[in-house]
Amino acid sequence: MGGSKNSSDYEFLTVWRVAGTPREVTDILGDAGTLARWWPSVYLRVTPLDPGEPDGTGKSFMLHTKGWLPYTLRWKLTVTEPITEQGFAIAATGDLNGTGRWTFEADGPETVISYDWRVTAAKPLIRRLGFLFKPAFAANHRWAMARGQESLALELRRRRPGTGKAKVPPPPQPTFASRYRWQRSSTHA
Repeated sequence: MGGSKNSSDYEFLTVWRVAGTPREVTDILGDAGTLARWWPSVYLRVTPLDPGEPDGTGKSFMLHTKGWLPYTLRWKLTVTEPITEQGFAIAATGDLNGTGRWTFEADGPETVISYDWRVTAAKPLIRRLGFLFKPAFAANHRWAMARGQESLALELRRRRPGTGKAKVPPPPQPTFASRYRWQRSSTHA
């Protein structure tokens, strides 16, 4: 994000390490339509908009997301670069505007995943209070990404041959779950 920084500009670099191959990670993270199933603590609803090209570019979804704090965001995710075993890029528009880049690198039996997320908050609440609560909003993002790493590790285990689904615990659920239960139920239909 060039130019001047304001209270609604956010830049985050998250690094995960999970047991699995870049191909396995790509199969999960590259399929945004499944986010509400395996990362329900953050993705309350995922609505497909455009199937995009065979390489994934142009694929888009309307997302309803949340973190630990009791507010939600609605934004459109569009894949802007081909989905490969090395990663891919997205654009966000709506309550969040900006770009994200996933990068996958094999390290023995694990994959190191980097996510570079550069967004400007457009939601009025966050724009108005950003100067005051920017550290809380940043902590909220870190919480959401920690749930993502945990959820991805569980999903990788769930998809492995010979691992009984009953042996893998369910992913973490959203905070303030009763308020959002109706929104999640439509994603599991």
